[in-house]
Amino acid sequence: MNERIKKVGLFIGITFALSWFIAILFFALGGKWNTPISAIIGAVIMIMPTIGTIIVQKLIYKEPLKPLGISFKINRWWLVAWLLPPLIALATIGVSVLMPGASYSPDMAGYFERYQGIVAPEQLQQMKEQMMIFPIHILWISLVGGLVAGLTINAIFGFGEELGWRGFLFKELSYMSFWKLSAIIGFIWGVWHAPLILQGHNYPQHPVAGVVMMILWCILLSPIFNYIRLKSKSVIAAAIMHGTLNATAGLALLVVRGGNDLTVGLTGIAGFIVLLIVNLCIFFFDRSLGKRPLKVITEGIK
Repeated sequence: MNERIKKVGLFIGITFALSWFIAILFFALGGKWNTPISAIIGAVIMIMPTIGTIIVQKLIYKEPLKPLGISFKINRWWLVAWLLPPLIALATIGVSVLMPGASYSPDMAGYFERYQGIVAPEQLQQMKEQMMIFPIHILWISLVGGLVAGLTINAIFGFGEELGWRGFLFKELSYMSFWKLSAIIGFIWGVWHAPLILQGHNYPQHPVAGVVMMILWCILLSPIFNYIRLKSKSVIAAAIMHGTLNATAGLALLVVRGGNDLTVGLTGIAGFIVLLIVNLCIFFFDRSLGKRPLKVITEGIK
């Protein structure tokens, strides 16, 4: 057990050191979030959990990576991993409009208001004009585009994180119960985001409170990802879910006006409520998860 804890500690230390160093260096050199170059920096940081895994698993402990869930055996849970994120995002729209000061805005007035002060007025006007020429609502175009991205390029960068969270940590903490393991991984995952959140990622209006919100959000999201990892028996399915979540999360804000980054959207209270409902479904429909160590009910974990 002590060796397992040491191994996990090494992974966390290396992954956080690499990720936070890149983020802190970027901001120290004058980099700003929500800019084109910040997207590249974010993509690089997403790969660091995989780098940390390789360093610990392969270079330090001389163990193979395959037992971490690298399997391409497709089953129905891959489809669930792909389709669940946009369903969560669409459900979040319904909850968001119930938040104080928020309303349904099919003309996307709220979407454009969020860009005021971020992009130049002429660029904002150009965005409006471009969206007006589409034959169908941009929500549906974004949905299709998000599904394609989630299965392709976003899944690749999603794997950069998931080999660490749902691969390495999932395996090394499998002596715990499903819910305890999920809470711990979610907490680690949430804290890992802190440097980016403090610079405005996801919570530009409330960067400090956003750190706490992000930790809570990851704790709520973690059991869902872990359940997909468990049922699919593959970290690749978790990567597809991660990629699709990133690609479709914006759907939850496209037709919502008002509220703020703490209340509406997938990472706001509205999203928390939807994720809590999904977690309750997992809890009530699979009661066995909390009764035994995860390694007892998971095939292929040694």
